[in-house]
Parts: sequence; structure tokens; C-alpha cells
Amino acid sequence: MTEQQRTTQILERSTAGGSAVVDGSGGEPAVKAGAARSDAMSAAKESLEDYTLRFAPRSYRKWSAGVVATSALGGIAYLADFSIGANIAISYGTGNAILGVLVAAAVIFATGFPLAYYAARYNIDLDLITRGSGFGYYGSVVTNVIFATFTFIFFALEGSIMAQGLELGLGIPQWIGYAASTVIIIPLVVYGMNTLAKLQVWTTPLWLLLMVIPVGYLVVSHPESIDSFFAYTGKSGDSGMNLASVMLAAGVCLSLMAQIAEQIDYLRFMPPRTAANKGAWWRAVILAGPGWVIFGAIKQIVGMFIAVYLIATLDPAASAHANEPVHQFLGVYREMMPAWLAMTLAVVLVVISQIKINVTNAYSGSLAWTNSFTRITKTYPGRMVFVILNLAVALVLMEANMFEFLNTILGFYANCAIAWVVTVAADIAINKYLLKISPKLPEFRRGMLYAVNPVGFVSMLVSAGVSIAVFFGAFGPSVQPYSPIFAVGLALVLPPLLAVLTRGKYYLRRTDDGIDLAMLDSEGNPSQAKLLCHVTGIEFERPDMLRSAQDGPDGEPQYISSLALSTDKTGELVLPAQK
Repeated sequence: MTEQQRTTQILERSTAGGSAVVDGSGGEPAVKAGAARSDAMSAAKESLEDYTLRFAPRSYRKWSAGVVATSALGGIAYLADFSIGANIAISYGTGNAILGVLVAAAVIFATGFPLAYYAARYNIDLDLITRGSGFGYYGSVVTNVIFATFTFIFFALEGSIMAQGLELGLGIPQWIGYAASTVIIIPLVVYGMNTLAKLQVWTTPLWLLLMVIPVGYLVVSHPESIDSFFAYTGKSGDSGMNLASVMLAAGVCLSLMAQIAEQIDYLRFMPPRTAANKGAWWRAVILAGPGWVIFGAIKQIVGMFIAVYLIATLDPAASAHANEPVHQFLGVYREMMPAWLAMTLAVVLVVISQIKINVTNAYSGSLAWTNSFTRITKTYPGRMVFVILNLAVALVLMEANMFEFLNTILGFYANCAIAWVVTVAADIAINKYLLKISPKLPEFRRGMLYAVNPVGFVSMLVSAGVSIAVFFGAFGPSVQPYSPIFAVGLALVLPPLLAVLTRGKYYLRRTDDGIDLAMLDSEGNPSQAKLLCHVTGIEFERPDMLRSAQDGPDGEPQYISSLALSTDKTGELVLPAQK
């Protein structure tokens, strides 16, 4: 019997009478009323599909490394990269824009690697990684808000692109297109990884075909477009490299740094790493983890290339729409085929791309909001509540025409995303592995962590605050373009500095979780041994469990899942701090 089937049976038995649970002393049901138990049971039931608040157990992770990687990479099908590339090329010229893309890609890859590894190795999402990497149990809530903001900004951006396609191809007014692009996503995110994996795998071949063929055609049939591309100087009109322009372009691209969190929402379902699958496991983690930015950078440069082609070769006035992907691909398709077919394929490409990325945006955003709300209130309202909230905010942004202010929005947001991701990456790479101050095994369970750890929390706030001030010109216009450098530099230096100053005191509230079972198996993977949670009556795998502060009726130890503990309003089940 699978964990899902067993949990469903227990939930059906326990909820039939209203509040019966297994009490952990022999498996007999004990009727115990209380909102905390009700919330724990609701959270357990919903997490059968997406494991919203918890470690992803081995019993659920049945996909191969290749399927997980394909699903994760399906989430980067967004067309925003083409808009970003076009915008920065038009603003700063091709040469500066390409250098900006490469600078951003290098930073994103380097910082994304340790995060992707921890997610795949220990099967936890970025919020759970962040908790034990310098932020604390409640301190990581602020990073969840940063990530949730990322999801609705990019949902709105992709929804705007879809609305542009619907207006151009079908004559649908943009305000209706915004609503349609939002509503269509709701039924697709009701379920979790099972549904998303199928959607991403099935749609990827068609998406690749529609993307690659027109670009290849353009390069082969119009080789002169390559010279025009590299000669394009943008609005500035300056030839040659300008460092300020490069950094402004990089700052816009670095707004995508939080994309690693969405990649991790898939990578946490990686199979255990063994001697037999080691090569495939590492390829999947690198390609679908930090490697996403390689594909992203290629799309940004392609977006520049098509935009410059439209402006320089077809119509100089095309710059008004050259940053809109539907116009970019339509312009190329029209040279390859009849106008009606070109329009059809352009709209199909836009719709497929929007759906592929926005199911991920809606899914990941709902996880982030749910996680934060449950941790703060100890109440589990259900993930769908936050799916609707996330989509509602995105719809407001679309109706407010955020597309017109894309560079400014992304440039500002980049500072927050950089501060968070680089801080966590620095804690893992430097504090865990180099200085060995931060515990190497990730910890995320309530009671094991302090509420707030100043190492990561303060580092992120300072680096974000300073870089945002620089971005808005607080230190003068000559320094303003370099806000990403301040964000990266401070987030890299402050975590080890604060870890040394605090001597690692605020990482762990406890070093013993009260369970005399190994956390990892012989190959270093999270153990699949199971223990019974006395609150829900469900067996959870070892990494998700710790001893309850409440012993059984005969004084015997009882165990509780991190899921149930997160909804304990009284705190009576939380183990005391170790002295």
C-alpha cells in the first residue's frame, strides 16, 4: 500500500466521526477535538499531491531523474526572456546587452548550484533550505514573500504576453485577454506534481519546434541579419562597451534569480542518488537546476536578435512592438509561410508558453503563501486559497499595464532576489562547507531552529536595503547602475562575517530531535524509515519526524511530524530548547 492510499484510509476513518485520531499508544483511536488537529489533518490530506509544508518522502518520489529534469525545464518555457532581451538591447545596444546577459547568467549559475544540490539531495524546497541556512524558522517568512512576489510579477508578465497574442490573432481586447490568461490556469494547478509533470513533458516537443525553427530559418536565410545585430547600438547610439550599461542590463536579467526556487519545486522530487544512477542524477540536477539560466540566456539573446531584425531589416518603426514576443515570432513566421498560418502558429506558441510557465508560477506562489501563512497563524487554510490570491494580484498588475514599466520593475525586484538567493548560497557554500559553522545537514523543523537567525536574516535585509537605495540613486547617479554589485557583494560577505561574530549560536535551538534513528541511509540519502505521528495517526518518513514534547499515557515517547507541529497553536508539543 502506498503512502497516499494509507493516508487516505486513515483520513477517511479519522474524519468520519469528526475528530478521531490514532493516539500513538498501540494504534487505538482516541477522540480529541481541537482546531489544531483539524488543521493538521487538512494539511496532511492536501499534501498528498504537493507536499506543501514538508519534506517530499521517498514513497512519493517515483519519477526518474530525466522526467523530473524535463518537468523542471518545462517551467522555463516563458516568453518573458524574449521581452527582457529585446528591452535591454533597445535600451543599451546589442554589445552591452549581451555582456549584461552573460554577467547575470554567471552569477545565477554560481549561486543556484548549491541550492539545487540541497533540494535534490535532501528533497526539500527552497523555503525549507532557507530556514536552516541562516534565517531561522520564522525568519525565512520574509524570503517566502519575496518569492511569492516573483511568481505574481512573472505571472502578470506572461499573462500580458498571452493577452497581446490573443488581441493580435483573435481581436480579443487586452483586458479580456488578461482575465482569460488568469482563469485558464486555475483548473491546472488544483493538483500538484503528478499533473504538472504530465503537462510539461507532453507540451515540450511542440514548444521547442515552434521556437527553434523560425530562429534557424532567420539565421540561414538572412545571414546579413547577424552583422546588423552586432552593429546595433540601441537608443544610446554609443558603440563599444559601456560598463554602466552592461550593469543596468545585468540588473534586469538578475531579476530572474528567484527562478531557481521554481526549479527547486520540481527538483525536490528527485529520486535518491545511488551508485547506479549517479551520472543521470547529477546531469539532471545541474541541467534543470542552475542550468536553466543557460537556456534563459539563449532566449534573451534570441529575443534581442529578432527585435533588432524587425527594427533594422523590416521597419524602423517596429521598435514600438519589437519587445513583444508575439510580434517577434509573427514577423519571422510571415517570411516562412502564408500570413494566416503565421498568425496561427504565433498565437499557439504564445498560449503554450504562457500555460507552461504560469501553471508553475501559480503552483509555486501558492506554496510560498501557504507555507508562510500556516507558520505564522498555525492555521492551514488550503493551498487553493492562495492560488486565487496570487492570481488576483497578478491580474491587477496586468490591468495596470505593468508591461510598459518592465525594466524598472525587474531592475528594482532584482535587488531583493539577489539578496535572498546569494545569502542562502553563501551560507551553504561558505558557512557549511568552508567554515563549518553552519550545520551541514539542512534543518527545517519547528523546535529545532531558533525563530530568527541574524546570520542570514540581517545579511539579506542589509544587502537588499543598500542595493535598493543605490538603485534609486541615494548615492548619486554615477553609482546607480551598480546596485546588483552591491547586492551580490554584501550578500556574499555578510553571512560568513555574522556567522563568525555570533559563533553559529543561532543556527540550532536543539541538536537532538529525540529520535534514536539515523536521518540518512548508507548512501547519504534521507532515510525512508517511518514513524507514527500521534497527532494525525499517519506514518511519516524519518526526516519529517521528531519527538513530541507530549509523552503517551504510560510515559512512552510519542512522535510528531513537522507538518502537524506547524499547526500546533499552543506550542505544547514543541520540545524545549537545549542548554
